[in-house]
This record gives sequence, structure tokens and C-alpha cells, in this order.
Amino acid sequence: MKTALAALGSALFLFTAVRADEGMWTFDNPPTKQLQEKYNFTLTTQWLDHVRLASVRLNDGGSGSFVSPNGLLLTNHHVARGQLQKNSTAEHDYMKTGFLAQTSAEEMKSPDLEVNVLVSMENVTQKVQDGLKGAKSAEEEFAKRKDVIAAIERESLEKTGFRSDVVTLYQGGEYWLYRYKKYTDVRIVFAPEQQIAFYGGDPDNFTYPRYDLDMALFRVYENGQPIKSDNYLKWNPQGVGDGDLTFVSGHPGSTSRLDTLAQLEAERDVVEPATLKIIKNRLDSLRKYSAQSPEAARQAGTTIFGLENSQKAYLGRLKGLQDAAVMGAKKKDEDAFKAKVNSNPQWKAAYGKAWDQIAAAEKKGQTRFKEQYFHGLYSSYSGLAQQIVQYVTEIKKPDGQRLGGYHESQLESLKQQLFSPAPLYPEMEIPRITGALELDLAEAGPNDPWVKLVMGGKSPKEVAEALVKGTKLGDAEYRKKLIEGGESAVAASDDTMIVLARKLDPIRRELVKWQEDNVDSVVQRAGEMLGKARFAAFGKTTFPDATFTLRLSYGKVASYPMNGTIAPPVTTFHGLYDRNASFTNKAPFDLPQRWIDGKSKLDLTTPINFVTTNDIIGGNSGSPVVNAAGEIVGLIFDGNIESLVGDFVYEGSANRAVAVHTAGMTEALRKLYGADKIVNELLTGIR
Repeated sequence: MKTALAALGSALFLFTAVRADEGMWTFDNPPTKQLQEKYNFTLTTQWLDHVRLASVRLNDGGSGSFVSPNGLLLTNHHVARGQLQKNSTAEHDYMKTGFLAQTSAEEMKSPDLEVNVLVSMENVTQKVQDGLKGAKSAEEEFAKRKDVIAAIERESLEKTGFRSDVVTLYQGGEYWLYRYKKYTDVRIVFAPEQQIAFYGGDPDNFTYPRYDLDMALFRVYENGQPIKSDNYLKWNPQGVGDGDLTFVSGHPGSTSRLDTLAQLEAERDVVEPATLKIIKNRLDSLRKYSAQSPEAARQAGTTIFGLENSQKAYLGRLKGLQDAAVMGAKKKDEDAFKAKVNSNPQWKAAYGKAWDQIAAAEKKGQTRFKEQYFHGLYSSYSGLAQQIVQYVTEIKKPDGQRLGGYHESQLESLKQQLFSPAPLYPEMEIPRITGALELDLAEAGPNDPWVKLVMGGKSPKEVAEALVKGTKLGDAEYRKKLIEGGESAVAASDDTMIVLARKLDPIRRELVKWQEDNVDSVVQRAGEMLGKARFAAFGKTTFPDATFTLRLSYGKVASYPMNGTIAPPVTTFHGLYDRNASFTNKAPFDLPQRWIDGKSKLDLTTPINFVTTNDIIGGNSGSPVVNAAGEIVGLIFDGNIESLVGDFVYEGSANRAVAVHTAGMTEALRKLYGADKIVNELLTGIR
């Protein structure tokens, strides 16, 4: 990785030019010029609208797309994994066996999945900025901004019925109102076995070549019927080959490419190491629990998967931030931006202090960093308790004065999560809480007020056992009664988790208020200054950082230098079976029995995975890979090791997105899973 990152030593001027196939572009500002110049491809409004309306966001943290006129939705197995886990039992482990609904009646309801389709975008920058007039301090400006954004979202929801989110772009240089059509009746149609969806396990994660059938299919319903829509991506079973132009339409989660050097240094020196320490603690606790029995392993499997994935990603991020070439390039970038701003007296007066203000706020934030990071129980129960305690208080306040997550425009989605019927496992909660408290105690210290209040002179395990034994929050109906009963019901509850949440609530609120007043408000105001400076200096010639909102990236299928050789642009079933044989079918390179028995049925020359130069990040999982004709040719499921620094910079020579090939999906569905009805629907649109 160090060698790959060293290529970044040449100047990376993010603000003055976009390089190679870099970019997670908003649909209001697509890369029209770049595509025309490099690929001789003309983006049209019709093409963009079609792809936008066929693309979806899933609240489980990923992306997807409609692939038939009957609401059939394609995403990754690892995006669908949470819903599969919630439907699984000791008797029916869909992670192990996979799932296929041969009829509509067999399609399996997702307990708490929400799907969003972006139906419109409106620039509300002026409305937000007008609402800040008269503010005399960063704190007052922060409060006014919250109020005006909440009002915009609430008014839009009341007027249109669509989920309405105000999105901050370019660090506050722009604000956009995104309206989403929301669906909550989402049913599982197909998922392969976990072992083939995540073939090679953690050792192969974030690597390439890969051989994963990381796919799943849902169907979206409304009013009890599958939705009908012309906005779906036509399935191209031939997929793509080396050098073909590709687009990715999805929802990248978060990037920090526009962050200041001070912010990146704080990430490198404080945030990333602490995050890795927390992840290790959580993994250690769950691995010990998982080793107790097959059922414990099943219960913990999805959470362990997510933590291992995060651990590898954060290690890659940290290595990137520790690389002198990366940070040197970021400094050179920032120095060039500063020089341009300071060369103009008007810009200097308006924006020149922003960098120092952010640096000071970051330094101040670190004085209470341990409280921010090491005050937690790592428990589903405690998370629910905190939300319930806050909910009954927040909804009595004016919308704009509420804590984030409790605004009127957010309540419907919040309630869906609060009242989810998905199972919780008390046996697993005890080691989770125990491990978290052990870390809190070690990091924050025994005299920390939060730690003293939670521990009460007991050991972490004693606290965990008492909390879990005395809670009824695993019952969704009980949670609903507490919410409906309001503050009086919550105040009267003797549920151990609710009692603790009530005690901790003042500490949490004080810390949130301090963070907003001393850090967030300053960074937000200074960030807006930099956003305005960027537009003044360079115009709108680049793209904003990722915000888990819909973006378009472009690129091509392309090999790259790897381990002294060349990575293949496409992998095949031949390679899958060779890798399996090379490891003599030992985990994590073993194959499901279906794949061993069915080898002779397959055309082994069929592509299964491929790599492209498309610029992606976490959250893009499940995004469709689309060709110039607007057809789906692949499914993003990962990036390579070299892509992990992509949170901060894009380096096109080795940074690759990894996708499942439509040819491989078609071959497996038809010949191994007997999913002929699904294949027919994908190819013809007829159900």
C-alpha cells in the first residue's frame, strides 16, 4: 500500500482540477464536460433522470437499484445481511442456507428496512443563508441554522408527503433540499449463501482478484402490491469487458477530501486510533461470545462481519493519513488554496481566518475527546433506552430546537426503527456491555462522572448482568407503550435501561451542548466560509464531499499494477474453483455444497467479478454499474486495498472499485439456484 500511496507525491490539487476519473458528482452538477472530453460521451437530462429514479438508498447503509418494472430491487448480500439476520432463527439460518422465494407469497418481509428514491432536488442555499441574518456569534448562527433547516424540511414534508432532507454540500457552500419517495414494505426475494457472497472471508476483503456473488434481491411494495415503474435499469446479461465505459449511481457515505489539514491531523492522531481501539474491544467481546456455541455464532455473525469490515477500512484510512506523500499533497493543496484567497484582499477579509478557526476548534474538541468516545455501553438496549428518553422530551420542543434525529421530518423513520420487531439477544448483550464498560473504565478512568454513575461500585460484568436482567426493551410493544405514554410513562418506568438512560441524559445533553457551542458551530461557520471561498476562487468545477446522498461517478473497466504483476480486469468461475482447490476447500475458501455439486452445470469462462476506475466509497455498496446505454452491467460490492485512502484523496493508477458481473449473476441464478422466474423477469420485465 505504501508504494501505491507514494504515487500521490505529485501535486494533488483538489480545487483547481479534477484528475483522471475522480468524482462523486451530484446530479445537479454532473461531469458533462469531463465525459465529453475523455470518453466522447454526452450526458442527457433524460439519461440522468432515468438513472436517478432507478437508483435507491437503503437505510441499512447501502445503495441499490430497480431492475424490473415490478419493484425488483438489486443490492449486495452484505447490505441485505441485516434483514436476513433479523429473519433468521436457530432453525432457519438464511445466512448459511441462502433464501429464494419461488412465489409472491414466499417473499419474506424485512422487519425495518426503508428504501428511498430521490424524486427532486431544490437549491435552498439562499433560504438558509437568509435565516442566519442577525446572528452575532457562531453559537447563535448554529441555532438559527438548525431552526431554518428544520422549518424547510417540515414544510416540504407537509406540502409534498415526501421524506425531505436538507443536505449540506461543499462544507456549507450550498444547501439542497432532497425529496425522497419512501417505501417501507420491502420483501426479500433472493439471497445466496453467505459463504459465496463473501467468498474468501476477511482475508480477501478489500482485495482483488475476487470471486464473490455478493448480491441479493428485494421486492418493493406499496399498498400491498409490488410497485409499477418505468424507471428501472434494463438487465444486460453480457455485462462489460476491458476498457468499457462505466457509471456508478449510488450513495457514497462520507469523505473528507475538502477537510482542512488540521481536521485530517486530528483524524490521524486522535480519532482513527481511538476508533480502532473501540472496534478491537467490540470484536474481542463478540468473538468470545461467538465461540460458546453455534447459536451464539449465528447471533453475533452479522455484527462481527460489520466490525471486521470497519476495522480493515479504518486501518487503511489510518495508513493513508500516516503516509507522508498523502499529507504532503494535502498540505500543498491547502497552501495553494490559502495563497489564492489571501492574494485577493476582499477574499482574505471574508474567508482568510477560516483555517485558523477550524484548527482552534479541533484543538478545543480534543480536550473532551475521551468523554465523546469512551462513554458508551455498546448495547442495542441502551441505544433504544436513550432514544426513548430523548424522544418524549424532544417532541415537546419547537421543531428547530430539538436534538438531531427528532425533527418532525425524521420522526416517521425513527419510529420504524424504535418499533422494529427484529429480535434482540439478551445473552449477547451482556458481553457487549461488559467489554464496553471495561474499555470505558480503562480510558476515561474510575473518577469520570459518567463511569462512576454507570458502575455504581460494581464490576463491568455485574453492571451488565443487572441491566440486561431488568429490562423489557426487547419487546417492541413495551417500547411503543413507553413512547405513547410520554414523559410520565418514561419517568415512572422501573426498567433498568430506562432508569440508567434517565440518569445519563443530563450528562449527554451537557456534552452535546458543549460540543455544539465550542466545536460544531465554529467548524460549521468556518466551513461555510471555505465553501464560499472555493466557489469564488474556482467556481463550481468540482464535486462536494460524499454525504450518503445520490452521486454519479464515471470510469472504465481497467487492470492495474499489483504485487509486481498485473491484476486482471475480470475474474471468472474458473478462478473461483481454482482458488477453492488451491486451499483444498478449507475455510474461508470453502464453497457451499450447491457450488461443489453444480460445478459441471456452469460455463466456467463466465465472468464473476471485475474492476473499474470509478470513484466510490463506503455506502456505494449495492450501487448499480451502468453502461452508456443506461443498462445495468454490474453491482458494486467493494474497493481494493489501494482505494481505502479514497476518503481523503483519489489516486487513479491503482484505486479500483470491485463489482459483481451481471453475466455471473445470471449464470448462477439460472443454473445453480433454479431461479428461472427471476432470470426471466430480469431479462424481459415480465413476472
